[in-house]
Amino acid sequence: MAEPIVLDPKDDVAILTAKSVAGDDPLGLGAPLDAPVAQGHKVARHALAKGAAIRKFGQIIGYATADIAAGQHVHSHNCAIGDHDRGYEIGADLEAAKAAVAPQKPMTFQGYRREDGRVGTRNYIALCATVNCSATVIRKAADEVVRRGLLAPYPKVDGIFALAHGTGCGMASEGAGWDNLQRVLWGHATHPNVGAAVFVGLGCEVMQIARMKTLFGAEGSERFHGLTIQDTGGTRATIEAIVAKVADLLPEVAKAERTTCPASDLVIGLQCGGSDGYSGITANPALGAASDLLVAQGGTTVLSETPEIYGAEQLLLRRAVNGRVAVKLIERIRWWEEYTQMNGGSMDNNPSPGNKAGGLTTILEKSLGAVAKAGSAPLSDVLHYGEKIDSKGLIFMDTPGYDPVSVTGQIAGGAQLIVFTTGRGSAFGSKPAPTIKVATNDRLYQSMSEDMDINCGDILSQGVSIPDKGREMLEHFLAVASGQPSKSEELGLGDNETVPWQVGAVM
Repeated sequence: MAEPIVLDPKDDVAILTAKSVAGDDPLGLGAPLDAPVAQGHKVARHALAKGAAIRKFGQIIGYATADIAAGQHVHSHNCAIGDHDRGYEIGADLEAAKAAVAPQKPMTFQGYRREDGRVGTRNYIALCATVNCSATVIRKAADEVVRRGLLAPYPKVDGIFALAHGTGCGMASEGAGWDNLQRVLWGHATHPNVGAAVFVGLGCEVMQIARMKTLFGAEGSERFHGLTIQDTGGTRATIEAIVAKVADLLPEVAKAERTTCPASDLVIGLQCGGSDGYSGITANPALGAASDLLVAQGGTTVLSETPEIYGAEQLLLRRAVNGRVAVKLIERIRWWEEYTQMNGGSMDNNPSPGNKAGGLTTILEKSLGAVAKAGSAPLSDVLHYGEKIDSKGLIFMDTPGYDPVSVTGQIAGGAQLIVFTTGRGSAFGSKPAPTIKVATNDRLYQSMSEDMDINCGDILSQGVSIPDKGREMLEHFLAVASGQPSKSEELGLGDNETVPWQVGAVM
């Protein structure tokens, strides 16, 4: 039987690297299991009394809800969330964090340099519905562009992307919900991976095109175009008008050329979903190593999913660059506590059933593994959902843990690539920024080989080091940024995964 893993000498549990059956004694404690325990799950290294803190990663992940004998399975039946450390030591690890991202020999990729100085990794035309009422129209228009072969003469255009969504009206014309949606729409339309954009509305909705243009100071911009179904003459007339507009835009968008760009121009969104007991051991720390390498290049990585750092926020606060950044993160944590309570939930409603089947017991445990994606770099800034990413280094963006909503915010902020770790499996993809999926274990990589771009299972099965895997990952990111298709792109994923974060009453 493969040896269980102990992550920290202070840990009360070990992680099984192979499935154990009843009667096995995986820790050699003379305490055979009374039932099977799945790979990636935890067993007690010593006896734990009811109420005792349980540690993994050297941190508290929960408290024993019953006496636990040495060698026995530790999971939801005998471990539950409790209070976590609120003794925030802001900036305590900042100097060590700075040392972890010392400047490195410059690396490059082939990207599209835009007029505003940002660099694209893809070259799309975007159709953006301002309201759900125009969602079908833009999807049909995009289909018509493809069906009529309009893209074929322009191989330098990666495609046409329809940003359809379920909101845009029946909402307040100001406040968090409106802010989220307008940042998503404008952020996708002005994204460096987009060469031109067409906004399409019904005409009478809350989310008005003219108001957005005025808000962002973009009146008269030649890159953005808008029309409404009501003014254009209905569904069919609008579809034809959109197709004609795209035909006019294609020659100009196709003039873009890839040029050599420094890695410092990259902004990468960090994601995890369908996590398992190996996520915090293999793929997430390896992505953290790659994140540090990109930050050392002068690039930017974006950690998100606020409910999935809950209980581990102190690790980020210890490397916040200043008190202002720390306060912004603490404010978002407190907002989420109030938000979930107001809606009859709790922060421990996450992990999901799939996470628990994979070995994760509490949100504290999941968060400690999720934060590993952020490596060791200083925390440079904290942004609201979909807010434009202007800073360099490691950034935190406030988003839900639901992957499509979270990624939508990261892309709206300007991320040109998304890197998504998974232990249970995922069929996620995104546009206009491609998603790279990373498997935590060999079994998943082999069983979903058409979906997984990178395997981190070899960290355990072959002894590949975390730093070496991080370097391998960064090189792969640069290749995809230069035009190499990701697995999700090869499968055609990403047309249905844009989901803006709806906050507030639907009226």
